[in-house]
Parts: sequence; structure tokens; C-alpha cells
Amino acid sequence: MAQKKNERRGLGRGLSALMADVNIEPTADEQKSTPKPERTLPVERLEPNPDQPRRLFDEDALQSLADSIREKGVIQPLIVRPSPRSENAFEIVAGERRWRASQIAQVHEVPVIIRELDDTEVLEVAIIENIQRADLNPIEEALGYRQLMDRFGHTQEKVSSALSKSRSYIANLLRLLQLPDDVQEMLRDGALSIGHARALITAPNASELAKHVVAKGLSVRETEKLVKTGTPKAAKKRLKPEKDADTRALEGDLYANLGMKVVIDHVPDKENGKVVIQYKSLEDLDELCRLLTSTR
Repeated sequence: MAQKKNERRGLGRGLSALMADVNIEPTADEQKSTPKPERTLPVERLEPNPDQPRRLFDEDALQSLADSIREKGVIQPLIVRPSPRSENAFEIVAGERRWRASQIAQVHEVPVIIRELDDTEVLEVAIIENIQRADLNPIEEALGYRQLMDRFGHTQEKVSSALSKSRSYIANLLRLLQLPDDVQEMLRDGALSIGHARALITAPNASELAKHVVAKGLSVRETEKLVKTGTPKAAKKRLKPEKDADTRALEGDLYANLGMKVVIDHVPDKENGKVVIQYKSLEDLDELCRLLTSTR
């Protein structure tokens, strides 16, 4: 009987019904459909969800929301559940950003809707709420999916179905967690795009290449070429155009006349460049000077 119940439950009991309470902060035209709060609670009786996928909160955005709350109050109720850790407290399921901004605005009570949810449902709602708002960076989103799979035994198929994402989308995000920690941090901070990160996944020296990509401001396509060469130094050498036959012939003629190695570095599609003459002894240098200063 218990097994049939679990099978029927799938990814949360009526996840779409749960999400009916978790809407984007409504506009003025949408406020009529905003869920009605069951009660208000002091902010000190609320605690954040320790498994919240979102770890970074933009300070400027929080301040802007705090200014709005100070003027209009908290329009969208927070979704909470009785805390599994603290007596007489409630854990935030959705709305931690509003809770943080309310404290900045020095609002002492916030409207809430209380739900009896298990750990799986809490994590699912937290992930979906943030994805709806596009608030998660790629690493936070991938870690959220990894939590659903590792802690609750969900497959990629179940996660993709519940979150209306393709299986390949979920799989590609999870692959980002294979990157070294410092590269993941660059992705979190926005120094690297998800396209750059995907290109670096297969590189054994991803950290070195990522630093080079950021320093040089390389595009995704340039990053893909860099990964194929293996190292920034090798990439630079490989991208250097080969000399044409005429240039090599001229180097040979000069060597035959001077007895010294000559390297011609001509700028492609231009009329300028440089000539490097290598001497092996002071006698060679004296001879070179004599040739360059002699008059006809």
C-alpha cells in the first residue's frame, strides 16, 4: 500500500497545486489573484531553508525590494511550514528574499501561508520558485537538481518532467558540477558564461584555461579552439600563421649572403614587419656592422 502511494506521488504530492501559491510578485493588475495570507508572523519566528538552492542575494536588489516593502508592505505572502528543527518556529519554503528585505525595511511581521510539506516538496518548490524568477545561477540550479537526485532518489527523467525541462538540459547542467571549484566560482560570479563552462568541461587543465579565457575576454568559439590546443601557449603558437614560400626563400638568401640566421616576421596583409639577424660571435657582429655601414 505504501509503495503504491509513493508511486502515485511521483515528484511531490500535486506539485502544480503547491506552486499555485508560489507566484511571481504580482503587478498591480494581478493583485486580485494573489493568495490570501492565513496569518502574519513575526520575522524572528521565521528561519531560512538550509537546503535553499539560492545562495547569492544581490544587495542592490534586496534594498530596492525593501524600499518597496517599506512603502507598500509585503504583497505576496511567504509560504512556510512548521520548522523541523526549532519549536514554535517556521521554515521558509518560498519567499526568503521577501523575508530578508522585510528585515532591511524594519517590518516586524510578514503575511504567510502555512503548509504541511515534506523535505522533498520543500526543495522542489524552492527550486521552481527561483527558476520562475530566473534567480539561480547555473551552478546553484545544478546543485538543486543534484539534491533532488541524491537525497530523494529522483532520476533525471523525473526531474525534467516535474520542472518542465528537457532531460538534455538537466544533464548538461549537472555536468557543470564536474568543473573545478574555482571555475564553478567564475560561473557563479558571471565571469564565465554557461557556454564557456561547457567548453571547459572536457579540459584536464580547466582552471588554467578558464583564467586565460577571463583575462583575454575570449568568446565561446575561441574558448572551444583553446580547449582543443590544450594550453594558452600552444594555442597562441598554433594560431600564428605559417610563413609563405617567398618569405622562407628570402630568409634562405639572406643567410647565404650573411652567413647568419635571418628571421623575417612580416605582418599579414600589411607592408610592415621586422627582421631578426642572429650572430654567434663578436666577430659576426663586427662583420654585420661593417656590411650595414659600408658605402658603395
